[in-house]
Amino acid sequence: MQGGPSGIGYGLKYQARCISDVKADTDHTSFITGTLSLKEENEVHLIRLSSGGTELVCEGLFSHPNEIWDLASCPFDQRIFSTVFFTGESYGAAVWQIPELYGQLNSPQLECIDPLDAHVGKINCVLWWPSGRHDKLISIDEENIVLWSLDCSKKSAQVHSKESAGMLHYLSGGAWDPHDVNAVAATCESSIQFWDLRTMKKANSIEHSHVRCANYDAKKKHILVTAEDESGICIWDLRMSKVPIQELPGHTHWTWAVTCNPEHDGLILSAGTDSTVNLWLASTSSSDKLTSDCPVESRSQQFDPLLNSYSDYDDSVYGLAWSSREPWIFASLSYDGRVVVESIKPILSRK
Repeated sequence: MQGGPSGIGYGLKYQARCISDVKADTDHTSFITGTLSLKEENEVHLIRLSSGGTELVCEGLFSHPNEIWDLASCPFDQRIFSTVFFTGESYGAAVWQIPELYGQLNSPQLECIDPLDAHVGKINCVLWWPSGRHDKLISIDEENIVLWSLDCSKKSAQVHSKESAGMLHYLSGGAWDPHDVNAVAATCESSIQFWDLRTMKKANSIEHSHVRCANYDAKKKHILVTAEDESGICIWDLRMSKVPIQELPGHTHWTWAVTCNPEHDGLILSAGTDSTVNLWLASTSSSDKLTSDCPVESRSQQFDPLLNSYSDYDDSVYGLAWSSREPWIFASLSYDGRVVVESIKPILSRK
């Protein structure tokens, strides 16, 4: 099954690169996405899959003042989300709230809960703890990790703690461990750093170059999946992190994004600048740990982990999001502003 013809499409007005599942919306399969136009007024789209599963409907359209480089939905309040943006001169970040009666308003305006203005350099991402209600928020710039105390009712966020990654470590992103509220993985040019938020100190690191994206397995502890520019996709058991427990070939160009299925163990999506989304079935079992007699290459050749490639895109694919409500559904976003929602049920039924 190849991408677009089987999927449900939705077009944004401008270019875009980030999309998020609205996990807190338990009544609908919803996604939120934002545009990336330097000259035009940008937009945030709240889109929902129709009850029949045949079309994507725009439930809310909101103006956003700047081009959006990162967007994440609050996992416990469907009206709250964060963005990282570029003004044309500098980067900023903010937490926003969709007005309560937005469907009844002619031109609903986003309400800024807090501007998250403790950063000086380039901000890369804002992280919410994915496993439920939590009063903390993380933002990561090139040099610092900032832990915020968030009070949505008072529309405020205060810096709880802030720590530098150290000289010669330029952070590019991160992931918050869904199994441990005090553990965060931060990616940089030459390594993956693991931080303890109680002390705001690095607890461990993996020396591994050019990691572009990291994502924890929500169903299995100690498993982290990373996407690299050149070497594709690595699956790590953090209890024995000298080498990955499995490597996947990734994409023919840069592998830009990777995300683990929220319910089904071993199902992984990846997206790249080769205009393709790949669906993988990987082994995340600790029993597959490497020994000197079992190199990565020999195990990866035992079966083809690639379940399907979705290749009907006209531009690089930067955004990926599984649906938490219907975990066999995912949304992808290509740079030309095209959202495609797919179901993997036909793929799984053939396996």
